[in-house]
Amino acid sequence: MHGVTGRMGLNQHLVRSIVAIRKQGGVALDDGDRVMPDPILVGRNREKLRAIADDYGIERISTDLDACLANPEDSVYFDATLTTTRAEHVRRAIAAGKHVYCEKPLATSTTEALELVRLARALGVKHGVVQDKLFLPGVRKLKRLVDSGFFGRILSIRGEFGYWVFEGDWGQPAQRPSWNYRKEEGGGIIVDMFAHWRYVLDHTFGAVRAVQCLGATHIPERVDERGRRYAATADDAAYATFLLRGPSGESDIVAQFNSSWAVRVYRDELLQIQVDGTLGSAVAGLRECRAQQRVNTPRPVWNPDVPNPFDFFADWQEVQDNAEFDNAF
Repeated sequence: MHGVTGRMGLNQHLVRSIVAIRKQGGVALDDGDRVMPDPILVGRNREKLRAIADDYGIERISTDLDACLANPEDSVYFDATLTTTRAEHVRRAIAAGKHVYCEKPLATSTTEALELVRLARALGVKHGVVQDKLFLPGVRKLKRLVDSGFFGRILSIRGEFGYWVFEGDWGQPAQRPSWNYRKEEGGGIIVDMFAHWRYVLDHTFGAVRAVQCLGATHIPERVDERGRRYAATADDAAYATFLLRGPSGESDIVAQFNSSWAVRVYRDELLQIQVDGTLGSAVAGLRECRAQQRVNTPRPVWNPDVPNPFDFFADWQEVQDNAEFDNAF
C-alpha cells in the first residue's frame, strides 16, 4: 500500500478498507476459506509509517518501493500517491507482474491512462481504479429504482456537487490542500471528480458516449498551508453535459453535472442527483433517496403574481434501506 500517509490513503483505503476487512475476519470465499489482507505500508517517511502501523496493528513498513515490488509474496500493488506520480508507480508495478488497484484518477491524460490499461492487459494482471461512490446507500437506492423499472423511460439526470472551500486568507483555513488548485501538481476539480461521475453514470444509468464540459477558475488566488499567497492555476468548478446511451436503443439520456469548490450549499447533502423519467422521479444524496411517482406528481401552473400554493417537498416518499449498507470502501 503506497501513499497511506496521505488523507485519502489513510482514512479511506487503509482504515475503512483494509483495516475494516481485517476486523471482519477477512474476505469469505465460496469454499469456506477466508483471505486475510497482510499489507505492507510503503512511503518516504519511516516515522510516519511506523506510527500508522502501530495505531492499526500492522507489522510491515518500508521506504523501498523497488524492494517491495520485487517480493513475489506481495501480489497486489495499491497506489494513493500524488496524482502526478501515480502513473509511473503503476507502470512499475505492472512491469513487476503485480495486480494493481489505485485511487482515481489513473492518470492526468487519456493517452497515459490508456497506455497503462494496454500494458496491464498485455501482461495479464488484474487492474482496477476505485469506484467507491457506486456503493453509497443513496446511489444503490437509485440503482434499485432503475433496475425495477420505476422511472419508465429515463429522460434526464441532474447532479449537483460541491461546497465552499475557504480561500485561507481571513482566519478560516482551507479544507483542501493547496496542490488541488495547481494544475502543474495534478490539481483541478475535473481531474478530481469526473472519474466518479463517469463510473456512476456508466454503471447506474447507461454508458457515456459524449461529454461537453466548461471548466472555470472562480477563485484566482488562494493561501497555502504556510500562509503564502499563490495563483490558482487549476479549475475549481466545472459545468458538464453528458449523453448516455438509453437501454434497448431508446433515446439518449441527458445528464448535467455541476461540480464546484466555490459554491455555498443549499441542498440536503454535498452531492445530490435527481433522475426524471416518464413514470417517476427520484432525488438521492450520499445516503438518502426520495421518489415521486407519476400519480403523485402535483399539477403546478406558472403564475408569478400569486403566492405558491404547493409544498413540493411533501409529495416525495423516502426509499427504504431494505438492506444493511457496509461502508463504501
